[in-house]
Amino acid sequence: RLESRISARLAVLARQIEAERMPERNPIVATQGENAMLRVLVPVDGSPNTQHAVRHVIKDFMKCLPMEVHLLNVQAPFSMHIAQFVSKKNRDAYHRDEGEKVLRPFRQMLDRFGVPYTMHTEVGSKAVVITDAARRLRCDSIVMSTARKNSLSRMFEASVINRVLELTTVRVEMIVGDEVSRLERYGMPAG
Repeated sequence: RLESRISARLAVLARQIEAERMPERNPIVATQGENAMLRVLVPVDGSPNTQHAVRHVIKDFMKCLPMEVHLLNVQAPFSMHIAQFVSKKNRDAYHRDEGEKVLRPFRQMLDRFGVPYTMHTEVGSKAVVITDAARRLRCDSIVMSTARKNSLSRMFEASVINRVLELTTVRVEMIVGDEVSRLERYGMPAG
């Protein structure tokens, strides 16, 4: 009796392990051979919470997961009132410089651990640019971080993460960051 219970339990465990290896259930597991690489898009904006997403990607890389990381910084476009006085060349140079400033600390983090990455700086609406970049780069997942907020705050604000979830068919992994300040926690919902 004991042997039959043990063999039944082993069969259940074997099915669970096999199910975890299926790509539909766990896209992180590479099933196309040893050289298959996971393409991950990490939108970064310079906020302290973004570091949590980059650290998460580094931890996955350290688990010997072959991956290709795409760091994306999305710059807000100039308003048309300002853009009419600045040439396109100067606007592009400004956005490129600001993008490099934002990406520099994250590049250093990835370089320290030897994670292969590609940098991208684009201009436009954050959620639309993120979903378009994930589709264009054929990413397997998008790793984003978010601050800890209460549900009332999330209901009233226009969240980039909520919009990305609406627009994309790519797997989105949200990493919880630090708590928001007291002003954001109490002042924003009251306002």
